[in-house]
Formats: sequence, C-alpha cells, structure tokens
Amino acid sequence: MRTIQVVNVRWYNATAWYGVTLAKCLQNAGHESIVAGLKGTPPLEKAEEMGLRTIALPFNSASPAKLATLWRGMDELVRDFRPDVVNCHRGEAFILWALLQKKYGFGLVRTRGDRRLPKNGFINRWLHCRAADAVIATNELMTRHFADVLRVPAERLHTILGGVDTARFHCDGSAREEMRRFYGYSDNDVVMGLLGRMDEVKGIRETIEALGIARRMNEEARRIRFLVIGFDSQFKTEDVARWSHENGLGELGEVVTVTGKVAQPEDVLNALDFGMLASLGSEAIARAALEIMATGVPLISSTTGVMPDLIPAEYSFDPGDTKAMAERMIQALDSRWREKLAAYCRSRVLGGLRLEDFLSRTIDVYTPIVQAQS
Repeated sequence: MRTIQVVNVRWYNATAWYGVTLAKCLQNAGHESIVAGLKGTPPLEKAEEMGLRTIALPFNSASPAKLATLWRGMDELVRDFRPDVVNCHRGEAFILWALLQKKYGFGLVRTRGDRRLPKNGFINRWLHCRAADAVIATNELMTRHFADVLRVPAERLHTILGGVDTARFHCDGSAREEMRRFYGYSDNDVVMGLLGRMDEVKGIRETIEALGIARRMNEEARRIRFLVIGFDSQFKTEDVARWSHENGLGELGEVVTVTGKVAQPEDVLNALDFGMLASLGSEAIARAALEIMATGVPLISSTTGVMPDLIPAEYSFDPGDTKAMAERMIQALDSRWREKLAAYCRSRVLGGLRLEDFLSRTIDVYTPIVQAQS
C-alpha cells in the first residue's frame, strides 16, 4: 500500500505528531509513505529525521499564483507516486485533493485531530459525506459531531485515538531512582508531574493555584512536589516562579520545579507518583496523556478533548476548576488510590492504545478503500 500523509501544519503539535508517526508506522510495516507539508516546518523536519520521504508544497496559501503552483505540484506528486490512499490531517487544500481524486481515483481519507468542531455547511457535508472514502476522528466528541451534525454515514466514520510507543514509554525502576535523586526528591515526597509545552492552554498556572489550595485544605498535601516537564514557550520559567511565590509555594525549586528541555522525557516520567493533565482546551489528541499512562504513572486530568475517552470521571475535573483539582491532588496522596488508577492506565494503554494498535486500526480503515479500487 502506498500512502501520502498530508501534514500541512506550521509547528510540531499533536496533529503533526499523529500524521508523521502514522507515516513512520506504515513505512516500518512495508507501506511506502510520503509526508507532504509546508516548506521549512518542524513536521517535515521531524519526518526527515525519521527517514521518511517528504515533499513541500504551498498548501495554506490563498494566493492565486501559489494555488496554481500547489495544484501542479499535487498533480505531479499523485501522477508520479500513484498513491493508494491520501490522508489529509488538516482541512486546507482538502477540497483540492477531493477534486484530484476524481481524476486519479485514489482513496481519500480525512483525519480530524482538531478540537474545533467543523461547521455544518454544504461544502463540509459534501467533502466528508461524499468525497471522502473515510473520516477518522481522534476522539468520541468529534465522532458524535460528524455523525449527528454532518450526518457522515456510519460505515465511513471511524474513531482512532492514536497510539504510544510502549517500548520507549514504560515503567523503569532504575530511571525512577535516578531521576528522583537528580531532582532531589525524597521517599516521603509525592511527585506530581505535568508534561507539555508551557502555554496557557495547558493549565500550568491553574495547577499551581490548585496545589496552593490543596496545601491549605490538607496538611498532608505539603508532601506534594510539582515537576513541570517542559521549557519556555508562551509562558516562561519566570512566570512559573512568580505563580509559585504568589500561591505560597516558595521559590522555584522548593515545591515547583521546571525541567527545561530533556532528551529523554520517558526517564523523567518515571520519577512521578502521579501525572496531571490540566488543559483548559485542546487535547483532541492527547500525546502527553498516553505517554504518562504507558509509563505506569496514574493520571488525573481535565475533561477536555479526548480525555473522557481515556480517564473515568472519578479521576477527572472540569477545565480550570482549581478546587476540584485540589481535591484530586489530595486523593492522590493515598497510595492505594494511585495504585488502582495506575493499573487502570496501564490496562487502557495495553488494551488498544499502543503504536501497533494505532497502525492496525488505520490499516483496517484503508484496506477496504484500496480493495474497492481494484
């Protein structure tokens, strides 16, 4: 099978990770794949690092001249590569792929990994219900929207949450000892970790506020240490230091620590006693959540995006609800509570959220499309 994964994203976010990772899984399984995207962007650079073939085209331009260049480039790519399936991970240029499909007859798939629900307009209904051979949603909320609002036929609609590399992300006792020693944690410390870019949507400020509330609610919560596994982005380390001080958590490094860039986040995750996913939005694809869960770390989270598909309500809270977050933190002081949640997280990953599951479920979508072309 030959596929083109269209990943015209300007940064390496979860949507880009999903598309590039899928291309790598397909390539490893013997299905030749190309990643098409925007020139000079991290998704193409990452794909090239993985040894994947890439092509840069001006997908996101509205300029008539660039649209003409794009059309010629797409036509040449399809004519030369002869894909069985083109999978679009963004909506820009999707209509052009739909028009090109009429000329060449390849299978057309739209994967929606964006938290924004598509509008119920004529063009969207035509693209998703008629032009696309399959629509893949990365969470059940999006699947329900496609089914109930856009009326995508059930036989064309699929939910694939993604997958995690369990050979890389797994429980490692040696890494736990090394990382806890490196960051100065004692056996009495209960380490809470948040993995992700330091942007407002990730809820870092709210997590610090909630930890301050938890310490006022319960003296035992003073055992909790907060490890931010991330580096400067929209928010800076100085912002984290200020919030820590404002919420009675002392200077940076006393209760709250920022790792900065780490080469092997899988090792740092092993230092945690529980993970926190405090996103205020986003998480249509929860890469960080899957990596934490696969490491055998119990995860509490907000109910945004895909998270209700991963974590039961009893371990969750509404986005931005710092009091509910604090209550979950206090519950996480109980080692038996953490062990129960950790067991659930492990079983959830091993029950269908590994990279091999991601690949097989996608191939299950592609195969009948390819067979119908024969």
